[in-house]
Amino acid sequence: MNWSGAPGGMKKTMNELAVEGRTLYAFIERNFHLVRRYLSWEIVFLFYNAINAMTIGYIGVNTPVQHRNETVLYLLIGALLWGYLSLLFDEVANSISWERWEGTIEYTFMAPIRRLTHLLGMCLYAVTYGIVRTVIVLVALALFFHISLSTANLWTGVVVLVVSSVSFMGLGLIAATLPLLSTERGVQATHIIQGVILLISGIYYPISVLPHWVQWASYLSPATYALEMARAALLHGATVAQLAAPLLKLLLIGALMIPLGLFVFVQAERFAMRTGRLKRNG
Repeated sequence: MNWSGAPGGMKKTMNELAVEGRTLYAFIERNFHLVRRYLSWEIVFLFYNAINAMTIGYIGVNTPVQHRNETVLYLLIGALLWGYLSLLFDEVANSISWERWEGTIEYTFMAPIRRLTHLLGMCLYAVTYGIVRTVIVLVALALFFHISLSTANLWTGVVVLVVSSVSFMGLGLIAATLPLLSTERGVQATHIIQGVILLISGIYYPISVLPHWVQWASYLSPATYALEMARAALLHGATVAQLAAPLLKLLLIGALMIPLGLFVFVQAERFAMRTGRLKRNG
């Protein structure tokens, strides 16, 4: 067998990977520059998220002393995790709206780059930015609430956060098609999807309190599994091994959602370009 071409082929592959890596980083860097450009708005949103989480946490302060720490922590876990997941969803879903507003969407879609690289860059930016904002909100909450984490398994909580990010990236990609298909109503539709997920996922209450005809929908939401596992880890010290089955289920949902989201996005992109829907309005 002739291996004379192998080193050259390997070098070409490495060069291609390096180019894709630089392109990926460029999308992440570009989005952080957008954050800096609209820094005043980002500060407002961050302040609102922190105040919202504190307000929800103080609901639990009025409970009996013997259950107060657990109730407050239960609510704060919901507020923190939902803040992170909703931010991840928003950043991925609304990235198209940002590009349309900035007037760069047609250039991005016409650029000689892989759509997978483009979308993965958006997702990695959203995850990084979401983690940074969540840590800031967590620090703010620590200044207001004196809660005990003596039984919490923080490592498991981090694993749950990472695994849940995968499925929400897929949902975000599907939602990102809506601003492509409708300039005027696409963004509003993404908020409807987010509101439904908030209602059915048990963010601030167990899903058992929902009407029976709504409860079945809870098991379709990845946020339901993420919250159950996060609370098990932080309230009861559950280990990764103990949560292996639901973690695998959530990872499977993510493994299905990302290819599905990519497929739906590409189809919507082709339709939008064919029908001239990429024009900036407003």
